[in-house]
Amino acid sequence: MPNKTIYVSDDDLPLYTRAQELSGGNLSATITIALKRYVEVEEGRREGYDEITVKVGVGPGRKVRFSGVLLGEWGRSTSKTVEVYRVYRTLKGKFAIHVERSPDYVWSGENAKGGGWRGVLQAYLGPNQTWGSTQGDASLDVVETADELRARIPAELADLIAAVLDQPTIEQLDI
Repeated sequence: MPNKTIYVSDDDLPLYTRAQELSGGNLSATITIALKRYVEVEEGRREGYDEITVKVGVGPGRKVRFSGVLLGEWGRSTSKTVEVYRVYRTLKGKFAIHVERSPDYVWSGENAKGGGWRGVLQAYLGPNQTWGSTQGDASLDVVETADELRARIPAELADLIAAVLDQPTIEQLDI
């Protein structure tokens, strides 16, 4: 295996020392992992892709990251919840579907006398109220083809995205 020498400035030495501690002593493997990630992100950026970070799971969930470009966004709401769809084209040519759902809230009060805003206000201020909520959630699904994408998202969003699917991410102009 060939040897490569890396010269490290005194100011950067604590960074390399910490990286070696975190890697369990194998600094070479850590540098290789970091360089692979750097090359992937930089090549994607040059092709017009952004680094996308989204939340998935229930409540605070966890975050996931990928290189992609936003193709479209669409939302809908009910009296209790909001649902937002975002569709990305990934660096590897797949489609990532990110769906965020707000918490679902329920509330009821017994002492409403009459209708309109006065009834609502009396219900909120009166005794014997009940309320509850679920935690919001988010998901990320990846599909291979435009047909699979169309089957997994609302028809309105699929129609919006169909118009941009054939456009290049970057068009190089010779001007």
